[in-house]
Amino acid sequence: MGMSDYYKKLRDQVGNELIFVPSVAGIVRNKAGEILFQNKGTGENWSLPAGAIEPGEAPAEALVREVWEETGLHVIPKKLLGVFGGNDFRYQYPDGNKVEYNVVVFECEVQCGDLKPIDPETFELRYFKLNETPELALPYPSSIFEKSSDGVSFQWNKEWLDNLKILK
Repeated sequence: MGMSDYYKKLRDQVGNELIFVPSVAGIVRNKAGEILFQNKGTGENWSLPAGAIEPGEAPAEALVREVWEETGLHVIPKKLLGVFGGNDFRYQYPDGNKVEYNVVVFECEVQCGDLKPIDPETFELRYFKLNETPELALPYPSSIFEKSSDGVSFQWNKEWLDNLKILK
C-alpha cells in the first residue's frame, strides 16, 4: 500500500540519501510453470512481487502481505531460494530515492485469490516463461527461477571470495 509510515519518517529525515531496506520477494508460478512479474508503469524495469519488511514483521509474514498487496493472490512461502544484497542491489527510484536492498527470496504456492493488484503500485502483472523473462530492476541470478533448483542461492563477491582463499 505504498510506503509505510516507518519508511516515510525515515525518508523525512534523510531525504533521497541511501537507506538500507530489508525486503522480500516471491516467485509465484502458474500451473504452466510460468513466473509472475510486476510492472509498476513508471518506466522502471520489471520486478518480482516484492517489498520492504516492516518493523516487527518476520520475512515470511512480509512476503505474504506484499504478494497479496501487489497481486491479489494469497500465497504460502514454501522454500527459501536465496538471500541477496550489497552493491548489486542498490537502486535509485525515479523520484531520486536511493536504497540498498537485502532481499530474501521465497518460492510461493498460491492458495487463492484473483490476479488483481490491491494497491496502486502495480500497473501490470504478467506470467513469463523462463526463457522469456523480462529485464529486471534487480540482478537476481537466473538459477533462482529454475523450478528444479535444489539449494539456496547466496550472492558472493569475487574479491571477498578471493580474500577467503588467502586465509586458508
